[in-house]
Amino acid sequence: MGKVSTFLMFQGGQAEEAINFYTSLIRDSAISSISRYGKGESGDEGTVMKAMFSLKGQEFMCIDSNVSHQFNFTPSFSIYIDCDTEQEIRYLYENLAKDGQLLMPLDDYGFSQQFGWVQDRFGVSWQMDLPKE
Repeated sequence: MGKVSTFLMFQGGQAEEAINFYTSLIRDSAISSISRYGKGESGDEGTVMKAMFSLKGQEFMCIDSNVSHQFNFTPSFSIYIDCDTEQEIRYLYENLAKDGQLLMPLDDYGFSQQFGWVQDRFGVSWQMDLPKE
């Protein structure tokens, strides 16, 4: 067996915009590779055939689906981030929530100092936690 990767499938040509957004928000993150559909290939020319990126060392793979699906991301699958400071959790929460959906407002729910859960504008869900010291 090779490695196991988290795979994100975007629709509407949003993959590159999403990974640029994510890697700009989270320190120590990078886009490793992007291959695009060319003219006459099975996807829209210039959209992402396959991209690899990492967020704080966690690797992800993504594509722009060339097939329209009746499904998208669901909040039951989310990316979970342990934050180091209140400033960091607020920054991530505010930026990821912009033009998205609030699932749990940033607050103290008793199990951590601060916790928030959002679905970003691309449909990907994020849980952010500032653990108790």
